[in-house]
Order: sequence, then structure tokens, then C-alpha cells
Amino acid sequence: MKLIFASDSFKGTLTSKKTAELLTKAAKEVFCECETIPVLLADGGEGTLDALLYAGKGKKIPVTVHDPLLREVTAYYGAFGDEAVIEMAQASGLTLLKPDERDPLYASSIGTGEMIRAALLDGYRKITVAIGGSATNDGGMGAAGALGIRFLDQNGNVLEGRGIDLEKIREIDLSELLPEVKEAQIRVMCDVKNPLCEPNGATYTYGPQKGATEEGLVVLERGMQNYRQVLLQQTGIDADTIEGAGAAGGIGAMLKLLLGATLQSGIETVLDLVNFDQLIQGADYIITGEGRLDGQSSIGKAVQGVGQRALQAGIPCIALCGSTGDGFEQIQQYGITEIVTLVGEGISSEYAMEHAEEVYYQRALEMFRKIRIHRDQL
Repeated sequence: MKLIFASDSFKGTLTSKKTAELLTKAAKEVFCECETIPVLLADGGEGTLDALLYAGKGKKIPVTVHDPLLREVTAYYGAFGDEAVIEMAQASGLTLLKPDERDPLYASSIGTGEMIRAALLDGYRKITVAIGGSATNDGGMGAAGALGIRFLDQNGNVLEGRGIDLEKIREIDLSELLPEVKEAQIRVMCDVKNPLCEPNGATYTYGPQKGATEEGLVVLERGMQNYRQVLLQQTGIDADTIEGAGAAGGIGAMLKLLLGATLQSGIETVLDLVNFDQLIQGADYIITGEGRLDGQSSIGKAVQGVGQRALQAGIPCIALCGSTGDGFEQIQQYGITEIVTLVGEGISSEYAMEHAEEVYYQRALEMFRKIRIHRDQL
């Protein structure tokens, strides 16, 4: 029997790697002999690079860059054959800042641009940028600046490229853009569809968790509106018509409109990079899952991505999840043949959270025993 384990993390309790370890242990106990293949998943945020490296097909390359507050840090980009993978969280991530340092008015995405620049100068022309987990709301100005793009105010002065500078932009100068950018194919891993502005845009959706105050949100949104208008004047494209333009504080808009990047589903990109379709050939079952399965799970999330690949390959796919919420049934149209939850049968949400490993393992055992019984009856 060949089993594929490809679960997303259960936020706050189980990592993708831990679910694979527990599933492997349970499968080995139930089946005398079986082949198990773990696949770590991530959606573009922190941990994406490690998930890809776990597949054993790449290496880390260190780069000295600047964090959101312009302090020097060592970040790593991944090299996978002729492709470089940049994880924004490595240089511009929220976890790089202490809670009292978080303020997107003064945070810059410059380090992400420095990593892209380093990969380009190292000769890579295929660049994938995973843009989750950022501490910034600068519209990608900082990153663009590291690549030679200049943002000018009404007096022609070059702006630093922080959130507070967004409303000062009057012109974008591309004349000094790093030449290698024009030779590159850039794709962006993005699992959100937020526009740049308005109530569900970059600022109001993600600004509070990045430390923005109510007053700060007003300034940042005013700046984003100005940025959107300048981009429209220079490119002829309204950023608010682009799904994912508001991702990671608006860097999605910059990468798309100024660098010509393609915005793609984060999970689909990860599955491609780990050669998921090849890994699952000949598999009997695929086990996926996440902490909470609900209507949002069917909008470009890990379970949907894995389920669709399973459906295309004609392989049964079971979702072992923490719990279910409104709209969870929608996932069944995307290749999920069965749903198993940790919560239920005397197990409360609180207990499952506190004893996640124990409960997950027991549910995995029950699931595999059911599979064994079914196969024995065939």
C-alpha cells in the first residue's frame, strides 16, 4: 500500500511535518507493510521554503539584507534547479519584530527586494516569491526600491519606501530598474484575493495584526488610495481589479504591475515545486487536512489543492481535520472523499487543542483501521 501524507498545519498545535510523522506512525502500526510519502505544505507564508526543501530538491543560499526596520539580518532564498524561491517572511516578516516594534507606517519591504536582487545577480531568471507573513504595508515600495525603482514626491525627491510614504508618491521612475528584472520570469505565491484598497483591501484587512492603530489605518489607507491612482496613471491598470493585489501589504500590486509578475495560488505553486503529481502516482490513498475545514477551505487553500490533484489522478483523498465550520461540505466537490475530525465523540475543541498530538494519532489509527477493513472486504 502506498500512502501520501500532505496536510497543512493546524495553526497553534500541529505543524505540517508533525502531522506527517503521526500519520506515518499510525500507518505503520495498522499495516504490516506500507510505503508512506510525507509532503510538507505551506501557502506562501513563513515556513514555505522549509516545506520545499523538505522535498530534498533544493538548497538554501544566505543573503545579508535589511529587516522591516532596516536592521541587517541574514535571510535565505532557496535554489531549486534553475529557479530561485524567495520567502518574504525571511526578510520582511512579522516574526522578525517584537510586538512593541510593529507599526506598518514605518516598516519597509526592502529586504524582500534585496533577496530578489541577489537571486537575479546570482544568475537565476525564474523567480518565485512567497509573500505571506509580512510585517509591511508599503505597497512593495521598499522591495521595488532595492531593484532600482524610484518613488518620487511632488518635489522630485526620492521617498524611503515605507507605509507612511505612500500618500506622498507623485511619480514612479523605472529608468534605473535592474536590467536583469526584464529578463526574469517572476511568479508570486498568493493565497488571498484582496484588492489593494477599500474595507477588504491590504490596510484594513491585515493592518491591525501588523500593529497599525486606528489613526495609522486611516493614514495607510489614504496612502494606498494615492498609490493606486499613481499606478493607474502610469500603467493604465486599476490595481483594485487584480485579485491578490492587496496581498502582503500591497506588494502583490507592485510585483504584478511594475515587475510583470504572475500571481498564482500558493498551494498550487508548492504542489508544482515538489512534483506532487509524480509523487502520487500509484498511491492508494492521500491524506490531507487542516485545523478547521469550512467554506474558506474551498477558496485556494491546501485541502482544496490536494483534493483536486487527487481527483485528477483518481485517488481517494481523506481530510483529517481538527473541526468543521459553515460551508465545509463544499470541499467534497474538490476530490475529498471522506472527512474525519478530531472534535466529536466526546472530544471537545478545547480538549483537542490541548492534546492535539494524542487525539490526532488516535483518529489516524481509527481511520487506517477502517481503510484496512474495507480493503480486506474487497
